[in-house]
Amino acid sequence: QVHLAESGGGLVQAGDSLRLSCVASGRTFNKYGLGWFRQSPGKEREFVAGISRTGSRTFYSDSVKGRFTVSRDDGETATFLQMNSLKPEDTAVYYCASTYGSKWTASDMDYWGEGTLVTVST
Repeated sequence: QVHLAESGGGLVQAGDSLRLSCVASGRTFNKYGLGWFRQSPGKEREFVAGISRTGSRTFYSDSVKGRFTVSRDDGETATFLQMNSLKPEDTAVYYCASTYGSKWTASDMDYWGEGTLVTVST
């Protein structure tokens, strides 16, 4: 069992930055990859970024590549999503998820946090 808790969401203006955090429970933190997903009203949950179990590989959706950076700190059992140059279309609930596999789709995630809301105004 893995428990994930996100924080850091809020209301910002277009062009601003925001850093999301996700703290994971459990002693097997270095056994799974961590992903960030987001969901807007009326839309399906979509992949945003992911980081491998060892942290050596990162993955991004085309819509955030170059603006968002995912990282992990095994000492703090946490993953972070640094979001720069935010746009109104980035507005969504952002979820942290864990996976023992190597695919980055919502259906391949094993555990989920409850999400944190990010709102980007014009």
